[in-house]
Amino acid sequence: MLDTDIRLEWFVSFLAVVETGSFVAAAESTRRSQPRVSQHVAALEREIGQPLFDRKKRPVRLTEAGSALAVQARNVLRALEEAESAMAPWRGGTRGIVTLGSYPSASAAFVPALLQSLAVSDPDIKVVLTEHATLELDDALASGGIDLYLRPMTPKPASPSVVSRPLWAEPLVLVHAQDHPLAELPDPVPLAAVAEHPIVTIGRLNAPETAEFESYQVFQEHGLVIDPVQATNQPQTLVSLVAHGVGVGVTNWLAAWSADTSGVLVRPLESSPQRRVAVCWDSTRALTPAARRILQAVSEAPRPAGTMPVRGQKTRRAEDTVAGPEQYSYSG
Repeated sequence: MLDTDIRLEWFVSFLAVVETGSFVAAAESTRRSQPRVSQHVAALEREIGQPLFDRKKRPVRLTEAGSALAVQARNVLRALEEAESAMAPWRGGTRGIVTLGSYPSASAAFVPALLQSLAVSDPDIKVVLTEHATLELDDALASGGIDLYLRPMTPKPASPSVVSRPLWAEPLVLVHAQDHPLAELPDPVPLAAVAEHPIVTIGRLNAPETAEFESYQVFQEHGLVIDPVQATNQPQTLVSLVAHGVGVGVTNWLAAWSADTSGVLVRPLESSPQRRVAVCWDSTRALTPAARRILQAVSEAPRPAGTMPVRGQKTRRAEDTVAGPEQYSYSG
């Protein structure tokens, strides 16, 4: 049993290693030195008498004891956060820490302005941004590592407890080298013509769930079969692969917008295929007051340039923002 004088910062360092998979990354995320993070974890291991991580693995993995402690550590920190948030009416504002998950293109095109606005409107709420690929975000929510996250609405989350609030829709685009044969075709570029070339697209190559991403489905819906030569979740990587002749890229608009597209062309595809993006959370876990405030801020924030409302979504014309507390289930 842990001593009662154990410091909560040990839990913070421990959970940072859990979420990032390394002591170095944990130090960066908590703005602590790597030796300090290691000391905190070592102190926990001495108290428990068991190793918490298998350090032979990369990224480091939790032992059975570590997995059990991670659950309890999150519960402790969440309970303290809820207690502090409950005092907000007497302190003049909402306080707390909220972990917001995101994927690369949304992080670049949407999150910076959001955080800038929150720094003014809600300075007592600390937002911790963590970035993952789409399906990794689902896992992070299930493990309790994040409170809210930005996510494409396709593929659907595996857990039925995930609920969402649509934010925007954005087109899929074609990315190809300036001297590529497709440059001779007018806009929008026919999907059939694109399918004739090696394709670099979103996701992870050969993973079964990757076929559920929009960039695959749009070809399937038109009776076209593609066999991508490479896939990535990093916008700049996709553009670089295209620039080096690996293939032509099919990705979402914000991914192309957030990357350095020197040496390539970004063009519209026929049939206006779209990616829909939402903010998501777990309906089985009560959101803290701070998390509810961040959910509201995300919902009301201006959409990124070049995106559109999701069909059926209400917006405020003057501010071009999402309005209302409506929740939507994943219906495809």
